[in-house]
Amino acid sequence: MRNLTEEELHAVFEKLAKFIGKDIQTLVQGPLEDCCFRLQKDRVFYVREAIAAAATSIARDNLASLGLCVGKFTHSGRFQVHITFLPYLAPFAKYKVWLKPQSEMSFLYGNHVLKSGVATLTQDTPKNQPVVVFNQSEIPLGFGVTARSSLEVQQANSTDLIVLNQADIGSYLRDEDHFVGCAL
Repeated sequence: MRNLTEEELHAVFEKLAKFIGKDIQTLVQGPLEDCCFRLQKDRVFYVREAIAAAATSIARDNLASLGLCVGKFTHSGRFQVHITFLPYLAPFAKYKVWLKPQSEMSFLYGNHVLKSGVATLTQDTPKNQPVVVFNQSEIPLGFGVTARSSLEVQQANSTDLIVLNQADIGSYLRDEDHFVGCAL
């Protein structure tokens, strides 16, 4: 477990800023003020500084996880946000989409969102913008990317794609077969 380099930290903040805008400082200094970002293998963790300091006595090969997983770096060096960071992103999200009850399960099964499934959309949402997806009860379900701007949504057909699913909380159940038989 090590500190992120300046380039890595810039990539993480740049990706998070796409979701929450200029309020990134609010997220970083939010509910847990004494937290820091650490890198273990290719994963970025959000962890309390005291715990990160205590973890230095554990060999890197023996340390599997520490704190909350924010995301990971791909082989090409891009940063991807994981669904585990959704509860921290949701309150600060700049652009949001609320689903109708009949389309919640479809989204949780990994499908994209059609116009017929969108209850409301944040005004002035641009095309290709990362959004956080909520149900009608304000529970965050996942995140995705808009396929159309909020102005284009008004003229779209009911079968047109509006949000492309990137990650959702149903992924834990879909990936269950992958983890069956793994030694913990």
